[in-house]
Amino acid sequence: MNVDAVILVGGRGTRLRPLTLSAPKPMLPTAGVPFLTHLIGRIREAGVGHVVLGTSYQAEVFESYFGDGSRFGVEIDYVVETEPLGTGGGIRNVASRLQGERALIFNGDVLSGVDLRALLARHEEARADVTLYLTKVSDPRAFGCVPTDPDGRVSAFLEKDPDPVTDQINAGTYVFERAVVESIPAGRPVSVERETFPGLLASGARIVGYVDLGYWRDLGRPSDFVAGSADLVRGIAPSPALPGPCGEALVLPGADVAPSARATGGSTVGAGCVVGPDAVLDGSVLFDGARVAAGATVRRSVVGFGAVVGEGAVIEDAVIGDRARIGARVELRAGVRVWPDVAVPDGGIRFSSDL
Repeated sequence: MNVDAVILVGGRGTRLRPLTLSAPKPMLPTAGVPFLTHLIGRIREAGVGHVVLGTSYQAEVFESYFGDGSRFGVEIDYVVETEPLGTGGGIRNVASRLQGERALIFNGDVLSGVDLRALLARHEEARADVTLYLTKVSDPRAFGCVPTDPDGRVSAFLEKDPDPVTDQINAGTYVFERAVVESIPAGRPVSVERETFPGLLASGARIVGYVDLGYWRDLGRPSDFVAGSADLVRGIAPSPALPGPCGEALVLPGADVAPSARATGGSTVGAGCVVGPDAVLDGSVLFDGARVAAGATVRRSVVGFGAVVGEGAVIEDAVIGDRARIGARVELRAGVRVWPDVAVPDGGIRFSSDL
């Protein structure tokens, strides 16, 4: 197949802090493996064998884990972005590493079930210069909308609007002809939404949409990250890269879960974790080495590497940073984020957004 895959993974993941202080967002454990592993697996299944990672923040982490890609059934090249270039600039920055005549391009923080072979087929059949994967959302006001004509040709790119003309949004996956990639200005920031796509439309380029109504989620916020991981574990979101038997929970080798503990809702228990008697995990993610003491409850939350949740504590819709220590009978709710190495003393209810 004469197609490269390009994955843009240069963002700093600020919305997911403090988790992204220790690793870039695409490398956070998601259903037991770095999120990028799921995406690369789907790319390989689609018959694309060459992947270019456009990196920036903690760039060395990607190459250290994925190497040349052979362990994952693909060939991987790396291009480091030394200054922020935007999505369009990031795409242009990898042009020299492309091997084929078109590129399948991904934002590195989107989990989807789009049929990649069908997306590529749509591009080829339409003889398009660019094809966009579009999805429909119930409330498109928070997104850029992409209307299409009856033939599926894109007619406009509209910024966030209180009264959207369509429920179709840009879902963060594209097919570009190589000539289009090379036409993007080099060496400066370029917004693909505000500059590249409108410019292509104005020039008469053929831009088409491929609407897919399957699974789609942007993992940029903690609540979406947790939900996306749970959906992978439960089989709602597709992946060929799950590291073990799944269902209500995924328990990685080396974890110790007490027989009376309950793990449900697509929870992940990382390697070396300890979950005490009568503890409850519901739709949550425990990174490697985390400990949840007896009788504690963790719902829709992330517990970072080596963090400890004390006996009888209640953690709901919260983010616990690496090595943080949550005392006994503490209640953390409503979007609380506890930063790495912070100790929260026993007792009390905390609603502060930042501890």
